Amino acid sequence: MYKFDFEKPIKVHFIGIGGISMSSLAHILLHRGFKVSGSDRAPSELTDMLRKEGAEIYFPQSAENIKPDVDLTVYTAAISEDDPELNAARQNGPVLTRAEFLGQIMACYRNSIAVAGTHGKTTTTSMLSHILTCGELDPTVTVGGILNSIGGNTRLGGDDVFLAEACEYTNSFLNFFPKYDVILNVEEDHLDFFKDINDIRNSFGKFASQASKDGAVIIGGDIEGLSDILKDVSARIITFGKDKNSDYYPKDITYNEKGCASFTLWDKDGAICEISLGVPGEHNVLNALAACALALEMGIPAESIAAGLATFTGTGRRFEYKGEINGITIIDDYAHHPTEIKATINAALKYPHDRLVVAFQPHTYTRTAALLDDFAKALSAADIVLLADIYAAREINKTGITSEAIKDAMGDCEIVVKYLGSFEKIEQFILEKCHKNDLLITMGAGNIVEVGENLLKKDLSTT
Repeated sequence: MYKFDFEKPIKVHFIGIGGISMSSLAHILLHRGFKVSGSDRAPSELTDMLRKEGAEIYFPQSAENIKPDVDLTVYTAAISEDDPELNAARQNGPVLTRAEFLGQIMACYRNSIAVAGTHGKTTTTSMLSHILTCGELDPTVTVGGILNSIGGNTRLGGDDVFLAEACEYTNSFLNFFPKYDVILNVEEDHLDFFKDINDIRNSFGKFASQASKDGAVIIGGDIEGLSDILKDVSARIITFGKDKNSDYYPKDITYNEKGCASFTLWDKDGAICEISLGVPGEHNVLNALAACALALEMGIPAESIAAGLATFTGTGRRFEYKGEINGITIIDDYAHHPTEIKATINAALKYPHDRLVVAFQPHTYTRTAALLDDFAKALSAADIVLLADIYAAREINKTGITSEAIKDAMGDCEIVVKYLGSFEKIEQFILEKCHKNDLLITMGAGNIVEVGENLLKKDLSTT
């Protein structure tokens, strides 16, 4: 495999440069004095920002985008192997996947941190960004969401600490050999790639074993099959969880009027500090515990940890307040797995409202088919569920499944469930049937956010 040298600036071309992770890597290279070019299907805020920083951006993707002066090409997993631009890149010179390239950048930092798990990666990475900054460690950060405090999806820091998300899909995180692994949870997902939960656990086990011997694996103590996942780990193992069976745990949890938790952080020696969160939900208590455990392992003072978490108010599309229309509060959330949906709805139940309305867009056909009953159960905790068509992402529908299958699976539950399909029909239902003090959550990993944004743009005087 081609070995990238962080100290020798070259020209790097990114196929799919507008992606959240690819754009972050491009930012880092531009900051380090590299020449950057890239292509994508259409312009976006991320590509506009890169262009202002000096990157050459081409639309659409095409073999002609590969110029003779390109020294290395990096491509995202969303690019098919027979893509003309990718084929041209292979003929031109060395090529790396995004995960391979990220792994090589990570290896250039003495203290590298990879945050993995079926859910919570973006939020926990963002929490850690705040904590590490408060601890004056000046981290370089690449996060899979928009974090207002760093002005986007990248923080350009010093040369010692590198913090990144680590996605398990297609085993991409097995390209990483960080000093510190964080594993939040391990559940069924991405079953278009993994065979079953045992296959997923095996993958996370390999990832855990790749942490440096002088580092640590910070992992949820309540994860099923924990001993199998950790059997080949040579690094120090630190657990976090809901009770004293874990190395770090919370006591005296309370919630404010917005559903944000406060608690006392404990370890086996007693109370460490008081933590107050600016993001809602019990799931964020666990995310915060993981962040606390890693930060303490790195020697960050407790007061800096508390300060970092107190100033963290979330990332884009994670229980993000969008606005109000007709007295209806609109929140947007990225939840697209049943466990995430359950966590988001539980957080919403602590938020002021009369009725909870969820406009849900399933993400991928394989996930919808594999977890159908789990989706139905998780969504049934809302008062009204409005189902949009499935967001295909990378897939072709080989199962024949539609969102209506979720409605059918919900059966005779005592809530309103509507399969409406289009965003226009969902928006019309909300305008006609929802009323003041309803809480609307647009939910999913696709483009369902547009429903709330479209509603907020409407001139209600003409409707």
